[in-house]
Amino acid sequence: AIIKPSIQRAAMARTKEEREQRRLEAKRRAEERRAAKAAKAEASALAEDDSKERRGGRGGGSSRPDDDPDDLLRAALPLARARNASSPALSLPVDALAKVVRFLPAREFGALSLTCAGFNSVLGGCRVAHLASRLMRREDEDGKRSACGSTTLVGGLQLCGGRKEAQELLERSLTAGGDTGRLITKKMKQCRKRNPDGDGARCDEYPGYARFVEEAAIGYSAMQCSRDGVFPAHLQGRFGSCSPEHALLRLGGGGDTPSGPGGSGCAAWGVGARGQLGNGKREDESEPRMLLGKIGWGVRIVQVAAGGGLVRVAHSLLLTSTGRVLSFGMAQYGQLGHGYDAGKQLSDCLRPRYIDALKDVKCICVSAGELHSGAVTTDGDVYTWGEGFCGQLGLGDRRPHLLPEQVTLGGLEDECVSNVSCGCRHTLVTTEDGEVFSWGLGRFGVLGRSYTDFTYANDIGMAVPDGEEGHVQGAAARPPPMPADDIDAAVVAADNDEREDMNALVESLEALNMTLDDPSDQCYPKLIDSLKGFRAVGVSAGHRHSMVLDEHGGLYTFGSGASGALGHGDLAGHCKSSLCIKDNIGVRIHQMSAGVDISMAVSVDGTVYAWGKATGGRLGLGIENKNITIPRKVELDEGFKAVDVECGYVHSLIVGLDGSVYQNGGVGTDGKEDGQQDMDSGETQLGKPAILSGKNIWHRIKEPKEMIKKEAWTKYGKYELKGRSKMMNDGVRSIA
Repeated sequence: AIIKPSIQRAAMARTKEEREQRRLEAKRRAEERRAAKAAKAEASALAEDDSKERRGGRGGGSSRPDDDPDDLLRAALPLARARNASSPALSLPVDALAKVVRFLPAREFGALSLTCAGFNSVLGGCRVAHLASRLMRREDEDGKRSACGSTTLVGGLQLCGGRKEAQELLERSLTAGGDTGRLITKKMKQCRKRNPDGDGARCDEYPGYARFVEEAAIGYSAMQCSRDGVFPAHLQGRFGSCSPEHALLRLGGGGDTPSGPGGSGCAAWGVGARGQLGNGKREDESEPRMLLGKIGWGVRIVQVAAGGGLVRVAHSLLLTSTGRVLSFGMAQYGQLGHGYDAGKQLSDCLRPRYIDALKDVKCICVSAGELHSGAVTTDGDVYTWGEGFCGQLGLGDRRPHLLPEQVTLGGLEDECVSNVSCGCRHTLVTTEDGEVFSWGLGRFGVLGRSYTDFTYANDIGMAVPDGEEGHVQGAAARPPPMPADDIDAAVVAADNDEREDMNALVESLEALNMTLDDPSDQCYPKLIDSLKGFRAVGVSAGHRHSMVLDEHGGLYTFGSGASGALGHGDLAGHCKSSLCIKDNIGVRIHQMSAGVDISMAVSVDGTVYAWGKATGGRLGLGIENKNITIPRKVELDEGFKAVDVECGYVHSLIVGLDGSVYQNGGVGTDGKEDGQQDMDSGETQLGKPAILSGKNIWHRIKEPKEMIKKEAWTKYGKYELKGRSKMMNDGVRSIA
């Protein structure tokens, strides 16, 4: 192409102007770099002069009598003198600064210590005040108490009597549980070497413990993906969870830096035949074993849920700080939420796996029942999945749902749900307004309300009298007589076609005059009317009884009274909620748990109460084969304060304020009988709580590595033994 000379000269001119402009910009940036370098050198020289002056004063042993300790502390900070004078934080006295940092959550407290290393000395002295503000209540001159403690209980907790007790708790938390392999960074070692008795030597560890205390006492745990999102104050599985066959415990984690909090990993033990331990094997574990795959060292766990029942089924759920849900274990009934695999099978998961169907929502609470699971999102929506034959999914039918589906019936779509608890065949949820909804199998009165039975043919109903283990008057399902040939044909039809097993099941049920589309109010959420007038903050669904906690610390139970699990002083069942603990023994409850015919609760002062079936030491009240019908205090070590309890079938867990964990009873592993196991409990009496030696929830430990054994290459036959070249030579000789 031919370019005109005038156009070419204009283009060259513009290019020349651009080159000149770029040249000027480069010159300006160079001048800025030289000025910044000079300012940095000047600040470094000034700091070095200050350091020499201070060293000279210490070496001569002279100091001015009018020197203020606070001024000396500020002068020691590794900041320029001009910046020290203008910093608002450094202009405050130390006692005033201690009052300010009380309002900082543990995460911001740790961030402040990491931002400026010189703050460690100041923040080290603020640890006791920061801890006491979360564990004790204060009274002003008018007798008005502070709002410190749990935000959902009136008056809050009273786990600490004063600063002296808080100081003792800090010291005990470092050694509670025995030799846990607690991670001590190089910086902490240097601080302790320079000043063993100084507060700065332990300030790096305190943010991790403060996070644990805030979760345990206040119920505060911020989501990692959002600074505004928080998890519920009351929920099951905060630190541990038990099923009839296994147990999960938040443990370890943190990594090699002080910013990583402990208690973000997970350990599992018990029966592992169904893969519910998440270690990649189907083997039993008698002691807690850490889960691998960056669980706790990259993926922070904030809640655990162990599900299962008495029918040899078990699965587990883990909730991460980003709102994602992991599941593993048995998948036969769809309780893992993964759906069918490529081979149209429901395969068990032996290691934690994300539920992809929930990837577009952020969850704040999870729960695992016997054959189903549930989750609550940040928007207050409830999702359920798994076996729904008893209506425990709340989706309006009794069909299994292999993927999570939102529960919208019964007006729950317009409610903002705060937490969920899945039992054996029923489900409970609480809303932010303090209302409780229930659905599922209403037998034994576990729903806390009257209900209509499942729909069958009208001519096959049979009346159930009142008062029989909490049953409500209505019609019990009894299928009509059916010829044996028809039953066999229905069963064979269901077995032959594996890919159409659902259709075969429906046809089989229709042949029995039954249906999966059931309009009874057991299949969708319904409000518990007997709890009106109370604001509920927590629920716990057990095997055949339920528990509800109100904002004033009152505990309500209903369902089957077998073995005295309701705590009403008898073995009778109750269809409506009845007050179990408050007026009876004059205490207020902070946390509770319902298991299989056993119940446990923690009061606001850290005392543990247990009732129900006490066989095998599962309650920590001895090994006698008897039923405890009234809540009884569990004797623990002197000074021990509990913050959480979890109940299973033959065992239970107690979590202490210092991070230590006690186990009552035990699951029989490797063919052993159920009962208290040898957990290196030392002189612990039989039937009493046994401490898990070497375990502390908030301690940071090194990430465990899986040892992979390399198998030696085994040679078989003449070819592998001699090698190709030698065989070729032998072949040539034989031919010759």
